[in-house]
Amino acid sequence: MSSSLSPNQLAGNLRDKRSHNLLTQIERSLNRLGWFKGLIVPVILLIIWEIASKSGWIAPNLLPAPSTVLSTIGDLAKAGDLWKHIGITLYRVFLGFAIGVGVATIFGAITGYSRLIHDLIDPLLQSLRSIPSLAWVPLFLLWMGIQETPKIALIAVGVFFPVYLSLMSGIQSVDRKLVEVGKIYRLNGLQLIQRVFLPATIPCYVVGLRSGLGLGWMFVVAAELMGASQGLGFLLVDGQTTGRPELTLASILLFAVLGKLTDGAISFLSKRFLHWQDVYSSHT
Repeated sequence: MSSSLSPNQLAGNLRDKRSHNLLTQIERSLNRLGWFKGLIVPVILLIIWEIASKSGWIAPNLLPAPSTVLSTIGDLAKAGDLWKHIGITLYRVFLGFAIGVGVATIFGAITGYSRLIHDLIDPLLQSLRSIPSLAWVPLFLLWMGIQETPKIALIAVGVFFPVYLSLMSGIQSVDRKLVEVGKIYRLNGLQLIQRVFLPATIPCYVVGLRSGLGLGWMFVVAAELMGASQGLGFLLVDGQTTGRPELTLASILLFAVLGKLTDGAISFLSKRFLHWQDVYSSHT
């Protein structure tokens, strides 16, 4: 029985090899772009959107072209309003994020480390986690008025739960054998936290921070519905009430850009703390 390949099989193998080489070359070319390759899909979508809008396939009064949206952002910048709205929104998000992370870190660490406190507190927090963000609005307005305090409190609530849940779960999932080995080497409580719990829980904690920041950006829209006269959320609603879809889309685009930039900052900083990890993504 002959082990030689037929001409058709040889041609098929040659095509497969060429396809594999082509894909490898494309992958290498994209990898040379670094983080710029993340812009490829958004740029393609914007080009398609622009062509569809200019060709009349999409009604401009419903979905203005990207060039119109960018022109609106430019007009806001020239008038000096853009930076004012961006600044107040960033202030609310960052302050709410800081408060939410601080409180969540305390509760997450305590409930993750102590089974008794977990059983006492976690059921209540899990029930509060199910409450929609807008349900807090009337209560916060009643308690705190219409100034900055209720807005920041609402954002802090949104940030709290993913950070709390990630940290608590990270601590509870630490390998018991690692803790036992630490005790064998007579590590005290502080040394156990520093050498065992911290390295094991930081990856989960970072995921919680990124999720919490994402919810913070979503909650700021609800927060800026509470009597706000400044902020990107105000611009978004103002565009809807005045029939200016380009203003609404400009606000959405700015939310997306700012959200990505802040998430990228956390991701960059986290890599400085997790450089010791030998994970799959570092080899691809």
